[in-house]
Amino acid sequence: MTELKQIAKSYKMTRLALIITAILTGATVIAQAYFIVTIVDEVFVQGSAFTELIPLFGWLLAALIGRVVLTHINGLLGVKMAASAKAKLRKTLIDRLAANPLQASMKGQSGRKVSVLMDSVDEVDSYFSKYIPQVIQTSVIPLMILIAVFQAHIYTALIMIITAPFIPLFYVIIGLKTKQKSEEQMDKLAAFSGRFLDTLQGLTTLKLFGQAKKQKETIRESSTGFREATMDVLKIAFISSLMLEFISMLGIGLIALEVGLRLIIFESITFHAAFFVLVLAPEFYMSLKDLGSAFHTGRGSLGAAKKITDELKEESGKVNWGDAQMKSDEVPPQIELQQFEVKYGEGEFTLQDINTTIKPYEKVAIIGRSGSGKTTLLHAIAGLLPRTAGAILIDGLSQSKYKESEWFDQVSYISQNPYLFAGTIAENIAIGTSGEVTRNDIVEACDKAGLTELINELENGYDTEVGEAGRGLSGGEKQRLAIARAFLKQPKIILFDEPTTGLDLKTERILQASIEELSKTSTVITVAHRLHTIRHADRIILLEKGEKIAEGRHEELLQTSREYREMVQIQRGGETR
Repeated sequence: MTELKQIAKSYKMTRLALIITAILTGATVIAQAYFIVTIVDEVFVQGSAFTELIPLFGWLLAALIGRVVLTHINGLLGVKMAASAKAKLRKTLIDRLAANPLQASMKGQSGRKVSVLMDSVDEVDSYFSKYIPQVIQTSVIPLMILIAVFQAHIYTALIMIITAPFIPLFYVIIGLKTKQKSEEQMDKLAAFSGRFLDTLQGLTTLKLFGQAKKQKETIRESSTGFREATMDVLKIAFISSLMLEFISMLGIGLIALEVGLRLIIFESITFHAAFFVLVLAPEFYMSLKDLGSAFHTGRGSLGAAKKITDELKEESGKVNWGDAQMKSDEVPPQIELQQFEVKYGEGEFTLQDINTTIKPYEKVAIIGRSGSGKTTLLHAIAGLLPRTAGAILIDGLSQSKYKESEWFDQVSYISQNPYLFAGTIAENIAIGTSGEVTRNDIVEACDKAGLTELINELENGYDTEVGEAGRGLSGGEKQRLAIARAFLKQPKIILFDEPTTGLDLKTERILQASIEELSKTSTVITVAHRLHTIRHADRIILLEKGEKIAEGRHEELLQTSREYREMVQIQRGGETR
């Protein structure tokens, strides 16, 4: 609850307004009781005429209206505080996920993250809208009632003091159980959300492999688990409400017995005082009982708060950017890595001690076994991963000194599976640049990327709709569309992540020709493993277990690196040249 308390403390003015409304509400509760008791006493005991009591009725009506208005204001303040707190939490979560989308996407299921962002944050609502306002009210109103009862009858006040602690004691005990069950409920909701979204995204694959029915049962079991966890929370809530009612009734019963004995048997209390404390006693216990219900709700929010806290504590470093501007000339910048290191987490993969210099217009190939750190290095050069040590210098200045927008304007990153958005082909290509784009610019870019023939065959041409994630296009077509983005953007640095993997020979040749064309005006850095892709590179960087073990041209590495020779021999089927 510490994190939620810290957020609540930031709403000083709201909390002050809640305290003021609580004091005024307490005053209206006491005033309401006083006027009701006085009217009854005047009519039935003193025998006063009804017309004489009209002013008292007026004051009673004012007290009732005041209480209703103040209760509404109290609820409104709580709702506004909850809405603001949820907005802050969602912004913090989104900022954390957006700060390093690569690490965020690799850790956990998308459905689980959406569940935390939506469901868990919504569960926190009751802490701010109900629990905090009720805590403030219960800190003020029962104390005011107790003071008023002390003035009327001290023994009733003593009974209230003795019995009142049983209510908070009970809901603290119940609250501990509620927190545990609530955490279980949120865990099962997150698991259910994650599985459900994964299943939707992979439905075609499941059908093809005959696993749809099995996955259906998995979702049913996950749904049942969430239902049972929810019922456990509700069961505790019902038991809590029953016990709070029992304790409240017991306290009110003791007061009624004590007051009745003193009024009828011992005649040591006036009717006005006896009736006054009897009217205030339910109000006293009602306030404590409402806190019990709010406490149960607040403890329920802790499960959601823990999920949010855990998500925020996930390792997700951020690339820091400055405000320096890139050079305006057409020459690509020189990239220098000095003792560069990227660490994913304690005990996880580390890319370390990378030292190299990439000169303008160079064609650089990064190679190595699977898991050696090739893509991680490419992501780091792109500015998508934060370094944990060392530096990346761009024209002698640290990458972190440049404006983020300035750097990304100079870079194009083309992955094995470029992401396409739901929209037209033209719109997906135009997203490659932030400037104004004409249809002629798009047509020219597509022509250079070898897309013109394909687009001309489509009924709607450049206005053909593409499904989410590029549904309707093959892997090679998506690669060529990504190349068209690069031609349109005309960046100074182009990063390829194994662009020709899994493509047919014709598509691969088209892509190779496009890459060759792009390299005339840009520095090209490619993660690759095929010999014909790397042998003509100006520089080859060989990685092994996150470390650079060799660097040079193809011919040089054949002479100096045993690991490189072995890799070449494997690709040539053991033939040596």
